[in-house]
Amino acid sequence: MKYLKIIGKKKLQGEISISGAKNAALPLLASTILAKNDIKIGNLPDVVDINTLLKLLEKLGSSYSRNKNLIDINTSKINKTKATYDIVKTMRASILVLGPLLARFGHCEVSLPGGCAIGQRPVDLHLKALEQMGATIKIKNGYIQAICESGLKGTKIVFDKVTVGGTENIIMAASLATGITTIINAAKEPEIVQLCEVLQNAGIKIEGIGTSKISIEGTNGKLLEFKDFDIIPDRIEAGTYLCAAAITNSEIKIKNVIPLHLEAVISKLEEMNFKIIQAEDSLTILPTDEIKPVNIITSEYPGFPTDMQAQFMALATQANGASTIDERLFENRFMHVSELLRLGADIHLNGNIATINGTTNSLNGTDVMATDLRASSALVLAALVAKGETNIHRIYHLDRGYEDLEGKLSKIGVDIKRFDE
Repeated sequence: MKYLKIIGKKKLQGEISISGAKNAALPLLASTILAKNDIKIGNLPDVVDINTLLKLLEKLGSSYSRNKNLIDINTSKINKTKATYDIVKTMRASILVLGPLLARFGHCEVSLPGGCAIGQRPVDLHLKALEQMGATIKIKNGYIQAICESGLKGTKIVFDKVTVGGTENIIMAASLATGITTIINAAKEPEIVQLCEVLQNAGIKIEGIGTSKISIEGTNGKLLEFKDFDIIPDRIEAGTYLCAAAITNSEIKIKNVIPLHLEAVISKLEEMNFKIIQAEDSLTILPTDEIKPVNIITSEYPGFPTDMQAQFMALATQANGASTIDERLFENRFMHVSELLRLGADIHLNGNIATINGTTNSLNGTDVMATDLRASSALVLAALVAKGETNIHRIYHLDRGYEDLEGKLSKIGVDIKRFDE
């Protein structure tokens, strides 16, 4: 096991280039199951979750070669349809192979997923939708067993609640189905938009991209001819580094971003009195005379992302006044609070609402433990302004979603090193 040692109170300066979006790359890699050809994918982030999914695809019979952030993948020889527990247990996104495997082969077994312990994220919405498309599904020995021997059929699917993974799974399944599938209350994240655009470029007719109503006309089982593509930049990584600049009150330029994807984050930083200069593919955040408190409610895109909630909680510890965060998407996503308290933060919880009393310059370095991916980044941010030395343990969570975190932070002046426990 590794841990990070950070010496706080350093003024930061410089530029950070953002990697490809993990949450876009995962469904896009899963979608290659629908392809009959060799595909080149660029800007693929080198993070643990991506490597886990590639291992799963390889186990199913895919082959690939990789050179840093470029991958050449071929899934035409997939000959297995069981996604086993030993891989799926480490990452919830493994469930994304369910839709494409079932659509292509008419049957599959996928282990019930593991991954971040941030509350219940049941897959029942995925399963109910696939049943509406004609699949027979059983849960047996910890596996989802899905069969649809005569192929999936297009239908109207109304999600009871917005589900990113469910929307992605059904878009992929619908691409090889017979007829038209219409998804009502679909998620609208940029990562879903890119999935739709890649499938559209592969010949699938899709209407309503980027809206809550998406219609997909399937190919009746015919595999797709994919075009080569690049993964969009990671808006959550970009938001995290914007918060690193904000919490240290430093001027930092964030490169290789799509500012449109970060509107909710930018808006909240501006509320906190930071000036952000936007260019076509970069954002520069400037220091402020006073960090003002902020009130945040997490919601589905284009609202404020739950994946940025922990980072803003760390930032709010430096505000001049009381901030509130209302977490409405996941019921167990305040696990980082106890660790921030260890650093000296003044945070009070009342159900799904956290009140953070700004304790400017009063955090003190100590040993803390990461509990999930985004909580880990909140501890890194807090450590940047804590007096003395902070040791962050269980950083394997960070490696799931941040490419070269130490390298990027070191480049802008952070005193950060990785050690063995």
